[in-house]
Amino acid sequence: MAGRLAGKVALISGGASGLGEAQALLFTREGAQVVIGDLQDGLGAQVVERIASEGGDAHYVHLDVTSMASWQAAVALTVERFGKLTTLVNNAGIFHPGGVVTETEHGWAKMISVNQTGVFYGMKAAAPELLKCGNAAIVNISSLYGLIGSPNAISYHASKAAVRVMGKGTALEFAQQGIRVNTIFPGQIRTPILGDITPEQDAAIKASIPMGMVGEPMDIAHGSLFLASDDAKYVTGAELWIDGGWYAGN
Repeated sequence: MAGRLAGKVALISGGASGLGEAQALLFTREGAQVVIGDLQDGLGAQVVERIASEGGDAHYVHLDVTSMASWQAAVALTVERFGKLTTLVNNAGIFHPGGVVTETEHGWAKMISVNQTGVFYGMKAAAPELLKCGNAAIVNISSLYGLIGSPNAISYHASKAAVRVMGKGTALEFAQQGIRVNTIFPGQIRTPILGDITPEQDAAIKASIPMGMVGEPMDIAHGSLFLASDDAKYVTGAELWIDGGWYAGN
């Protein structure tokens, strides 16, 4: 039986680990050809090898999401390798703590450059090829922190909130041109971005989540799969919260 993404070609930023790795694995299992873009070359190669061992088709490209030229090269490689680009997942992101007093100008600029400008560059670089296929999808990965506030994360909040409205605006821009644009808002997911947390911190996080548990990368991947597939052909400008019910209480 053909997979839900049969015939799709996806470029996934930050695909070498965490949420991106999970999406790359699931997308290929569902029939897509995938290009994994990341700065983590060794890990990216390992993901490609794992996909190949499962019978999937993937390729790795070194991608700096803060560089338009790097994005353009990744898109060109995707089209050269697989003949087209139908799907973009803007997944790459970073986090570091810092409030109004403690955040630095450098920290602010870096967070905005990766988490916000990187999404803009990705959509801009991919759009010409996505428009050609007439049935394309962009999935942007924001964060629950793009919807709610917390202390000591001002640049992260700013960048992820921007991704939310950027997705809505782009969805309207392309609504009649064959590109759907939707946004996922992960809650606490067990990925490298969480870092090493103590048992006490882990318990505090779980206590704040109505379902009482931290999510797994595949929880996000399944949401992304739906939005990237033709099952979501009438879905654009939408927001999907995958957070164990956390946002429901805010």
